[in-house]
Amino acid sequence: MKLTGSQILIECLKEQGVDTIFGYPGGAILNVYDELYKHSNEIRHILTSHEQGASHAADGYARATGKVGVCMATSGPGATNLVTGIATAYMDSVPLVAITANVGVSLLGRDSFQEIDIAGVTMPITKHNYIVKDVQQLADVVRSAFRIAKEGRPGPVLIDITKNATADLAEYTPVVPEPVEPSKGYIREADLEQAIRMIQKSKKPFIFVGGGAVISNASEELKEFVEKVQAPVTDSLMGKSAFDGTHELYCGMLGMHGTKAANFGVSQCDLLITVGARFSDRVTGNPKRFAKHAKILQIDVDPAEINKNILVDASIIGDVKEVLKRLNARLEEYHHNEWINYMKELKEKHPLKYDQNALTGPYIIEEIYKETKGDALIVTEVGQHQMWAAQYYKYSKPRTLLTSGGLGTMGYGLGASIGAKIGRPDKTVINIAGDGCFRMNMNEIATAARYNIPIIQVVINNHVLGMVRQWQTLFYGQRYAQTVLNDAVDFVKLAEAMGAVGIRVEKKEEFAPALQKALTLGKPVVLDCIIDSDDKVFPMVPAGHAIDEAFDQDDIQ
Repeated sequence: MKLTGSQILIECLKEQGVDTIFGYPGGAILNVYDELYKHSNEIRHILTSHEQGASHAADGYARATGKVGVCMATSGPGATNLVTGIATAYMDSVPLVAITANVGVSLLGRDSFQEIDIAGVTMPITKHNYIVKDVQQLADVVRSAFRIAKEGRPGPVLIDITKNATADLAEYTPVVPEPVEPSKGYIREADLEQAIRMIQKSKKPFIFVGGGAVISNASEELKEFVEKVQAPVTDSLMGKSAFDGTHELYCGMLGMHGTKAANFGVSQCDLLITVGARFSDRVTGNPKRFAKHAKILQIDVDPAEINKNILVDASIIGDVKEVLKRLNARLEEYHHNEWINYMKELKEKHPLKYDQNALTGPYIIEEIYKETKGDALIVTEVGQHQMWAAQYYKYSKPRTLLTSGGLGTMGYGLGASIGAKIGRPDKTVINIAGDGCFRMNMNEIATAARYNIPIIQVVINNHVLGMVRQWQTLFYGQRYAQTVLNDAVDFVKLAEAMGAVGIRVEKKEEFAPALQKALTLGKPVVLDCIIDSDDKVFPMVPAGHAIDEAFDQDDIQ
């Protein structure tokens, strides 16, 4: 049957099981929105307050559900406003399809109104992108885009469609998508055997878990692997929730703001088994001194990550879940009791700690954990509050921490929390922000209120750009250049003005009742929590130093 390009696009989205699109309309994409209107009972559209909010919402939806997130925008500034969200998804390997429209073919290259080469702009931050000028190509492109977004190491794909291609007619034949199978082709028998030999010889193994373990849904296989090897476990920010944070073998996060136990343990181990992690600079510190006593085994789906940041002694290329299945089938149970007891002593000697007498970020996170019984879906912005959320909330189930790890996008969390709540309506969804991050995309509170999406927005408000100020305090002679936010913005009134509920918290004893109320209201709530401007995230490793040089407030004093 012959359909217009817009009709073909909607039919292809339905083929892919798309139930929600986040976006913002405009002139070039009007044909698509007109067709989407006719299918509103099949595909829900969420109109965000800004296109960046749409891209972050699609990202949050994808991370929370494991499905492909979809966002949409018009040409020119609509398309460029998606860029930060696309880059965020690219850095964290999130499956996302961004659909933009462009001016008609006859107007391309003429600096026409709202024309931009968005395919060229996004080329470095997508797995692949397309510009569709001919409606005959559209169905194949959409199907290919979803496959590419999901397969191997996931990531964002952009489809830019000229306006004429949304209106022209072409033949459409429905297709049932083939399932995307885990990547197995690179898994070599010799690599598996070498890994097993390394594990057999090790006396002090340590397992480092990255975001790849979350993406591949490998939590069960990872737990079995950890208990067979009997090794302590650490994770990256992106790896959180893949391994149960309440497990006795868990030692906390690794790296710049990791626990001393994890940092010291990795620095002393004789085998570091890295599962789906890329050795970010925030994890390794000085790469020449990282895990200096250890052989390193890296398991990753992406061959490009092997020996990119850290030279390794052995590697296995393939989907993490599939690799762990094969290793578990061959591994015996090992016992490293002396090493495990040593790590237990390290954890007892170097616990995370904070001021118990005031309202602080860590206290807020611990209370959120207590009131939600550890069963919430936590989203964060970027900064001190992000690190506190990583340190003090115990993630025991996969896909329960959504955060911008690679790009570090301030303004990510609020849009992402909206997408996450739509994707997982059964979960309590809480976005944790600093006041600096919140003001970047706080207009999305209006989106949550419009659709009555009951997210809880916790603002840890210190009236400064906290993480930058921490660096200025420790390394820049307390010269607070442009990090003091001493204005008169009232987040409670702002929440109310946008149709949400606002509650201010200024004392420790006020937080739990405020959160309990927010959990029962069934509508978007903003909790404005006032903390001291000079609260800091500890432990900390100075940039360029080895991770075993982690220090805290006691070390400074």
